Amino acid sequence: MPFTLRQLHHFVRVAERENISTAAKELFLSQPALSTSIAQLEETLDLQLLIRHHAKGVSLTPSGSAFLARARSLLAHAEEVSITGRALGESAQGPLEIGCFWTLSPFFLPGLLSLTHDQHPELDIQIVEGPLDELKKLLLNGGIEIALLYDLDLDSGFKKQPLAKVKPHLLLSASHPLANESVVSLRSLQNDPFILLDLPHSRDYFLGFFGKIGIQPYIKHRSQSFELVRGLVANGKGYSILNLQPASQKTYDGGEVRCIPIREKVAPLSVVLAYPKGLRQTQRAVAFTRCCKTFFRHPISG
Repeated sequence: MPFTLRQLHHFVRVAERENISTAAKELFLSQPALSTSIAQLEETLDLQLLIRHHAKGVSLTPSGSAFLARARSLLAHAEEVSITGRALGESAQGPLEIGCFWTLSPFFLPGLLSLTHDQHPELDIQIVEGPLDELKKLLLNGGIEIALLYDLDLDSGFKKQPLAKVKPHLLLSASHPLANESVVSLRSLQNDPFILLDLPHSRDYFLGFFGKIGIQPYIKHRSQSFELVRGLVANGKGYSILNLQPASQKTYDGGEVRCIPIREKVAPLSVVLAYPKGLRQTQRAVAFTRCCKTFFRHPISG
């Protein structure tokens, strides 16, 4: 088995004191325990490091003298690594890998990253966008430290910091007969074609609204693109349900949509910061969490 830093530390102290008994007292060890530690180091290295002089202490062998310099260097380097590691965990500077659910990132990350940079300019944030299941895997395997997500099927293996709730709304084309209504029932649209934002977990959330009132939507188109859904609606291809509203009602191709509240009782979605339960957050993640709380204090469109 490989030697340990503790064994190296024991050897260096004995070599410096030239006496096992004196070194044992300084290390708060029994003399037999310290002797065993040195013997195990010598056995691992297949090298005699010390000459034991009965009642006169110890002295270094030629090989022991050469190894002493290497041992001191290795221990010093280990201390530097330890200091660096503690600094990474205790300061809000350096790299922080964050994840963000696809549809949330264009709404929140630009402003959130600007705020974070203003408050913590030495924090180097790296972004990973993706679907919920992929981000959950990255959180668990250490690919990212924290993620901005919808609270959809997050199991007990994750801790969640609630940030905001976003209400679902109907999305209609500007020319739809109901586009100027203040509120619209899902029942009044059951014969219209439905355009589904077809993302894992999200699809079940949206389709669940229809199941609760006992109707079946006529799904004309499915898309994983938030903007394609808006574009299809603007072009009169159907209606949709979304949770977030861009600042502009214009779509990429110049069409227009209208966001209308839903008459039926529909559950909002929670936007949360998630990280693995039992993981001690670095100060970088703690700083980012504080910035998120500040950012989400302001009302959001949803």
